[in-house]
Amino acid sequence: METKITKLLGIKYPIIQGGMAWVAEYHLAAAVSNAGGLGIIGAASAPAEVVREQIRKTKELTDKPFGVNVMLMNPNAEEVAKVVIEEGVKVVTTGAGNPGKFMEAWKAAGVKVIPVVASVAMAKMMEKAGADAVVAEGTESGGHIGSATTMTLVPQVVDAVNIPVIAAGGIADGRGFAAAMMLGAEAVQMGTRFVVAKESIVHANYKEKVIKAKDIDSVITGTSTGHPVRQIRNQMTKEYLKLEKEGASLEELEYLTLGALRKAVIDGDVVNGTLMAGQIAGLISKEMTCQEMIEEIMAQAKVLLNK
Repeated sequence: METKITKLLGIKYPIIQGGMAWVAEYHLAAAVSNAGGLGIIGAASAPAEVVREQIRKTKELTDKPFGVNVMLMNPNAEEVAKVVIEEGVKVVTTGAGNPGKFMEAWKAAGVKVIPVVASVAMAKMMEKAGADAVVAEGTESGGHIGSATTMTLVPQVVDAVNIPVIAAGGIADGRGFAAAMMLGAEAVQMGTRFVVAKESIVHANYKEKVIKAKDIDSVITGTSTGHPVRQIRNQMTKEYLKLEKEGASLEELEYLTLGALRKAVIDGDVVNGTLMAGQIAGLISKEMTCQEMIEEIMAQAKVLLNK
C-alpha cells in the first residue's frame, strides 16, 4: 500500500512501531522493518553509546529502513542526536519536548524528523520547525499521553498541517488501520500490539498481562504531576493512585515508580512493575511474529478500504 509516508520513508507498509522504552530494542525494530513496516529503537534515557550499539545491531539484522525515537527529556538527548547522524540513521521520531534545537543538524544530514504530538498547536509548531511528518497520538495510547482521543485529534491535525500525519493510539488491527486512513492519516503507529510480538524481548509475564487484559484494565497514573501515564492496573498503580489521592509529593510518587518499567519488561514483575499498555490491549489475544501481525492487519484493512 503506497501512501505519502511509505514514499517518504522507503517502506512497504504504512505501519510504524512505537519507540517504547525498554521494549523497542534492536530485535523488535529489525523484525518490524523486515516485515515491511518501520522499526524504531527507543532511546529513552539510555546513554548515547548504548543507542549506538543498538543501531549497529539493528543493521546486522536488517538492510531495511529503521528509525530511533529520541526522548527529548533524556539528559543524554544531545549526544544521542549526534549518534543518529554519525550512524547514518535516516528517520527520527521524538517525544517529550520540542526537537527544534536538533532540527538543523538532522536536516543537513538527511534525517527525516517525525515528532509525536498530542495537540493541533504542537503539530503546527513542529511543521513550522521543519518536521517531515507528525504522529498524532490519542489518549488511548499506552505510556505518556495527552488528553484528546485519536478519533478527534487525527482529523483536526490533518486539517491543520500540510505535512503527512501518522495516527497513533488505540490501533491494533485492520479495522483501526482503516479507520485511521479514513480520518486522513497516511500511516499508523502501534505500540501495545508489538509488545506481544514473538520477537519482542518483553518478559512472558508482561505479555500475558496484555493478552489477558480486558477493555477496562488500563488506568492513568500521574495526573497530579502533569505527566499522565496509561498502564495496566496492578498493585503498584493501586498504591500510586492512593498516594496521589492523599496529595503525595512528586518525590514520593517518583520513588514508587523508580525502575518500575525495567522490572516489568526485563524481570517480569507484574505486581510492582509498570505495565505500559494502551486501551486496545483488550483486543490483543495472542503472540504473533511481526510479519504475521503486519500481514494480517494489511489484509483486513485492504478488504475494508476497498468496500
